[in-house]
Amino acid sequence: MASNRGQSRIQQLLAAEQEAQRTVNAAKNEKLARLKQAKEEAEKEIAEYRAQLEYEFQKKVSESSGDSGANVKRLELDTGAKIHHLKTEAGRISGDVVTLLLKYVTSVKN
Repeated sequence: MASNRGQSRIQQLLAAEQEAQRTVNAAKNEKLARLKQAKEEAEKEIAEYRAQLEYEFQKKVSESSGDSGANVKRLELDTGAKIHHLKTEAGRISGDVVTLLLKYVTSVKN
């Protein structure tokens, strides 16, 4: 009878060990599944973030390219105004410059 009890307890221990192994395997599988899910979620979040950054970059590029046309137009207007101002000033003082040059050229120094 003691032999039957010993065999019975060994069977119980083996059954408990197998149950523990199933529990450990199930936990490992759940962990792997959760890691896979977390990886997929992270990749999705990264893709969304990358898309947002790309959108903002493209928006800034389009804004700055539009600005460059406005900047070119503004620079053309500024340059034209400065050229006009220089021509006006040159016309205004050209008589005085000619008079001054004639004075220095015709004066005799000993």
